[in-house]
Amino acid sequence: MKLTKKAPQVKQSGCEPQLSAYQKALRDRLLAAPVVPAPEPWQPVLERCIPVGGLLGIGFAVHPDSGHDLVMVVSRDGHGLFDAVTGEKIARDRDPAPEESTPDEAADLTCPGLGPVAGSRVHIAGFYGGGLHTTTADSWTLEVVTPAWPNDRVLLSRDGGLPHSGPYGELWWHIFHSDYSELRAVGFSPSGQTFAVATSSDLFLWTRRTGRRRNGGAEL
Repeated sequence: MKLTKKAPQVKQSGCEPQLSAYQKALRDRLLAAPVVPAPEPWQPVLERCIPVGGLLGIGFAVHPDSGHDLVMVVSRDGHGLFDAVTGEKIARDRDPAPEESTPDEAADLTCPGLGPVAGSRVHIAGFYGGGLHTTTADSWTLEVVTPAWPNDRVLLSRDGGLPHSGPYGELWWHIFHSDYSELRAVGFSPSGQTFAVATSSDLFLWTRRTGRRRNGGAEL
């Protein structure tokens, strides 16, 4: 009969560490910041989110013809490609090969591109790891904070990031509160002209690029 050795029990601390006055003030400042629209020049690409059930991750690419930023979405229902400036879905693969359906199958967390970026590979950030750009060349910053776990908040700023001691609504903004779905990925495109927030159920896009369309209407 084979005997197994029991793992030693982990002793729990008698009390949780107390927050410092500085930490409490920072937490209170974050909790008090309401959700507001992103400031100019940022504009939502669509008036509503793009629903994507079972979303696992996203990645950015560039359209070879228009130069628009593209967002590739990987979900449990396949792959999709969206124009990040207009919000238009431009390609869909509902049945990718099993060995290429999720980015964890590749050492560099990539999936094969589709539509106009077929033949390339796109880095995907989200459920399996990886990351997107969190800053732009002209000092915009995106951060994810969780002052009231487990609900994540997305902050956009121009003051260099935490601790955000500058005035709220002038140098930093709370633009998204993930209170109903799990946050998957947040970040800018490499160009710095668009950014995305992806949850397990939805994709949200903002852009500051001209040529933007609203709900399939005329270019702005």
